[in-house]
Amino acid sequence: MEASARLRLFQLVSPALPVGAFSYSEGLELLVQRGVISDAAALEAWLQAELRRGAVGLEAAALAPLAAAWMQWRQGLVDAAALEQLDGWLLAQREAPELRAQQRQMGRSLLELLADLGWPLPGPAASLAWPAAFAWAAVCLEIGSPAMEEAYLYGWVANQISAAVRLVPLGPTQGQRLQLALAPLLAERAAALADADSQRLWTGGVGAGLAQLQHAELYSRLFRS
Repeated sequence: MEASARLRLFQLVSPALPVGAFSYSEGLELLVQRGVISDAAALEAWLQAELRRGAVGLEAAALAPLAAAWMQWRQGLVDAAALEQLDGWLLAQREAPELRAQQRQMGRSLLELLADLGWPLPGPAASLAWPAAFAWAAVCLEIGSPAMEEAYLYGWVANQISAAVRLVPLGPTQGQRLQLALAPLLAERAAALADADSQRLWTGGVGAGLAQLQHAELYSRLFRS
């Protein structure tokens, strides 16, 4: 990857990206309150399981076809129907209304940012959720596979660890140690998912789905999901 593309990639995964990711825990808050995750080892096991069999893998695998559809759309070869269909299918994999709202809010925020930076989308395409918006950002910033998939997975892990630092709590050094420990798995999963068909994959994230559904019932909470 050339230096300028690598710098654009850093911008896309920066915690300063104004999409509101810091306000979501994706069910992690409930797991901490229930005592399922109480230390760094339990968090690492949870993140490994989600990277291998969670819905985030389906989303990462969908980035390449989404990016391809965006490039065809930009060239006037297709309309937005294929994008909207895959976007809807990915949202349907998220059982909890909070998670679907999160995906839509983050997608909308990223698309608004990209429009302000000179890459606007018209009509219905401007309301797509986070994976489709992320793929559009990758197309605009000229970031291809597997860097695109690595960035998506890295950003998800970084947000989960950031939430855990406040919830478990973990010290910031433990959080950084965990991010480093997961790097080989992130690279491995990104390489595999870059060549995978998302609609032929399956997820085993039943525990994550239940945690996300039950998060709305917490008496008090710090995060929106």
